[in-house]
Amino acid sequence: MRLQVARIGKPHGIRGEVTVQVQTDTPEERFSAGQELIVIDGPVKSLTVKNARWNKTILLLSFQEINDRNQAETLRGARLEIEVSDEPEDDSDEWYEHELLDLKVMLEGEQVGVITALRTNPAQDLLVFEDAEGNEVYLPFVDEFVPEVDPEAGIVVITPPAGLLTLNSDDSTEEEH
Repeated sequence: MRLQVARIGKPHGIRGEVTVQVQTDTPEERFSAGQELIVIDGPVKSLTVKNARWNKTILLLSFQEINDRNQAETLRGARLEIEVSDEPEDDSDEWYEHELLDLKVMLEGEQVGVITALRTNPAQDLLVFEDAEGNEVYLPFVDEFVPEVDPEAGIVVITPPAGLLTLNSDDSTEEEH
């Protein structure tokens, strides 16, 4: 099974470094020197990490195969994946995005949407789902708001605070002057 760990952004500097949008909880493990990454939608099939360093909140990667800015530019938008075993590591409350996609979002026994993404952020992850009207809804992925995830049943049970699901809808916004 493959797991997406990053998306490559723009080049940084002239020596082939690139910015990446990190999509893993363990970047120091996933992007250590010598780690081979599978490239999806890029000019090469794989890359080997030469160096990883943080520039404030942005991770910069350099690869053994990429030596200059022009080569780095060809990687823009490519996804980086790793091969992982299908065996669950433990019985924790950690989920991969592919395990959550297309699960039905249930609120008080009624389906209110379908999971479309998981946004990983430094502070907390966000569960993204599309509601019945086709609107994208963001919900903090914390036990208080998402008490149950059951991939076998194909559902995620949510208990959002009052008003969260309608926060950005047209009905809840005041007219701007």
